[in-house]
Amino acid sequence: SLHMEVEGMEDEGPSSQSELPQSEGVYVQSERQASLLLESSAPVENVFVDKKAVDKLTEGLLSHYLPDLQSSKRALQELTQNQLILLDTLDQEVTKFRECNALLDLNSLFTEAKVYHNKLVNIRKEMIMLHEKTTKLKKRSLKLQQQKQKEALEKEQQREKELERERQLIAKPAKRT
Repeated sequence: SLHMEVEGMEDEGPSSQSELPQSEGVYVQSERQASLLLESSAPVENVFVDKKAVDKLTEGLLSHYLPDLQSSKRALQELTQNQLILLDTLDQEVTKFRECNALLDLNSLFTEAKVYHNKLVNIRKEMIMLHEKTTKLKKRSLKLQQQKQKEALEKEQQREKELERERQLIAKPAKRT
């Protein structure tokens, strides 16, 4: 393993990730990690690398991996967008199911209301029928009462006639002249 010191790298070119385009920031970080890995190896000898060679190697590495990573990034963005669309659709379906359940509850309430309405209609019919029966019974009772009064009056008149007849039948003493 070689220990490499890159001469003049800090003075030349962009040195921070913020100065590079966003997609290339990942590669600079990988380059730094590789450089640190090489530096942390046990030093065998000092080797000086030309800045142009480092730039060419970096450019080659980026040109090799960047298209795949950019297409992967686009695919991930598309998947994220599709996921958001699916979540929105799912939310709409959940809302539809809730509305459906609310409609089922309403339907059961209307059915129950219809049952109770029918019960009330039947009770009303029964009350009307009972009212008619009581009215007929009251009329009949009044007729019977009038009939009894008439019969009682006729009986009383009959008895008075009989008493009057008895009085007339009772012998009257003859008047003496």
